[in-house]
Amino acid sequence: MKKHQRTIAMLLIALSFFIAADVQAQNEHKIEVDICIYGGTSAGVIAAYTAKKMGKTVVLVEPGKHLGGMTSGGLGYTDIGNKYVVTGLARDFYRRIGDHYKKFEQWVFEPKVAEGIFNDYVKRAGFSVMYNNRIVKVNKAGNKLQEIVVENTTQPAAANHSSIRAKVFIDCTYEGDLMAMSGVAYSVGREANSEYNETINGVELMEGHQFPGGIDPYVVPGQPQSGYLWGVGGELLQATGAGDKKVQAYNFRITLTNVPENRIAITRPENYDPKKYELLIRLKEKKPWKALSDVFIWSIMPNGKTDINNKGGFSTDMIGMNWEYPDADYNERAVIWKAHEDYTKGLLYFVGNDPRIPSNIREEMQKWGYPKDEFTDSHNWTPQLYIREARRMIGELVMTQHYCQGKEVATDGVGMAAYTMDSHNCDRLVVNGQVKNEGNVEVGGFGPYPISYRAIIPKEKEANNLFVPVCLSATHIAYGSIRMEPVFMVLAQSAAVAACQAIDKKISVQRVNVAAVQNLLKTDPLADRSIPELLVDNGDSANVQVTGNWKMEKSGGYGPSFLLDTSKASSAASVRFIPAVIKDGTYHVYSYFPKVKNAAVKTTITVYDGRKTTEKIINQSDVQVQGQTSGEWVSLGEYDLASGNKAYVQVSNQNADGAIIADAVLFIPVKKASL
Repeated sequence: MKKHQRTIAMLLIALSFFIAADVQAQNEHKIEVDICIYGGTSAGVIAAYTAKKMGKTVVLVEPGKHLGGMTSGGLGYTDIGNKYVVTGLARDFYRRIGDHYKKFEQWVFEPKVAEGIFNDYVKRAGFSVMYNNRIVKVNKAGNKLQEIVVENTTQPAAANHSSIRAKVFIDCTYEGDLMAMSGVAYSVGREANSEYNETINGVELMEGHQFPGGIDPYVVPGQPQSGYLWGVGGELLQATGAGDKKVQAYNFRITLTNVPENRIAITRPENYDPKKYELLIRLKEKKPWKALSDVFIWSIMPNGKTDINNKGGFSTDMIGMNWEYPDADYNERAVIWKAHEDYTKGLLYFVGNDPRIPSNIREEMQKWGYPKDEFTDSHNWTPQLYIREARRMIGELVMTQHYCQGKEVATDGVGMAAYTMDSHNCDRLVVNGQVKNEGNVEVGGFGPYPISYRAIIPKEKEANNLFVPVCLSATHIAYGSIRMEPVFMVLAQSAAVAACQAIDKKISVQRVNVAAVQNLLKTDPLADRSIPELLVDNGDSANVQVTGNWKMEKSGGYGPSFLLDTSKASSAASVRFIPAVIKDGTYHVYSYFPKVKNAAVKTTITVYDGRKTTEKIINQSDVQVQGQTSGEWVSLGEYDLASGNKAYVQVSNQNADGAIIADAVLFIPVKKASL
């Protein structure tokens, strides 16, 4: 009996040794993968999904508890610019949003719907996500990143650190922390116009989102000795175009609801101080209230929700309070973040309750509240601050104003942008004794343009296995055009494809064959080897036949241009779109309709499938444009098409009583249901 007891005791000791060894190994948290993506933004999810679908081992590291960044954090009113630039998996995301709302594609949506789709990308690809982990160190050998060390954000003790070794790293954060810790050069703030021969970078005092004249900046009007009102800085206005380290304002994109059963009342928040909003009172004394939309961009989302953004001289932007954020440590950032939250919640409460606000405005505000079904683990408040701009890499090529306006063209494009060069205000100061905001720029008027592959990679001497598709290489003003969520997703997919090539060929990211990356993005845009959809745009001269006198319009359509006929059928005119069908099959066909003045009530479209023709009449009233876009796809139905170029879609001015548009036609392979 004693012998058996000794045997059992020895076995238990041995077992405890192995258990202890296993625990020790687990505590070391050593992870090794092909590709490590840091930052679970919309870009991070798409990069991880792409890499995993291409056969690589992947880990996505996210400092918070949620995926999707701003796209799932309240920015549901998508900044598009031009849908033409939204390709690949980014377009797939908006199509999946459309599926949820029973539409072809959707660009306005609820945060929880977006997050659910990002989570589904994780599930479908099957890659690992490390939540609540943030970077604390990068270990390099020469110019090669070997591993990153991350800490648990809830328990940041060294015992909870993990090390992640990878062949390639992709920084998809809004802050560029992985990039910065890797020793890669970057900028914060605004370049002087003279640095890159630009015209709208640096200090700019413009009229957009501005105070009217005559707003006194002092606590006691007319008495400088009383000090500045909250929100007014003491900086002196510098010369137009001068560079500085000021960062465009951050805010929260606010999700509220007016559905009573889903509404939580906006109550007095902690750290509430009505003095923070004195400037709003003075502003509205000059420009009296009419509605909430005087001070907020109040965009309506599905199911009675909002995406609220900054508007005018005083709104949700916390101007001048974020300059230290990009290079701040985690504790300092938390303080800045909390100050923004306190300010924003306080503003909502102030507008709904302060007796100086007109009663009709207070009543309007009180109809809204926090939604019970959004952000349920963060007190129904978004966990994502809108970090419009932080660090910007100085990479192999710097995108500038000249690329946005087409004066220079990147020949190695791996994504496109089309949005206005847009900067929110960077400072609020006193000019000639009056309050003025400084830094707002909104300059557009250009079509889609390519973003260089060299803008998402560092210089080779600094890092040869790192991609930076979010804090990419661009000047402040060019970044203002590029910094849109769909574009980040597109660039992240491109980065992941290039990363796979770098691994397979055992080369640096700077040596990747960009033409091969471009071809793979074109032939396998969903990273699942499915047949890609076919787009025939009016500018594709090899696939478009034009008859009659059409005028080319260069803004407001899908892609760089669209064709317009205003003859009202006084002379025959038609545009024939001919797809080069790769594989026999059923295709769902769509035609793009921009909204134009004096459009014809009906448009006649003929679809030829190679055997027979079908005539479709599109009513202008059926073209319902939603969100930041000038047009929508309209279904022409499903057709069986043979390979080759026999089929076509023809837009004509037959019986037209107004303007007829010929823009783009889309042929989407219909997936057959599995038996």
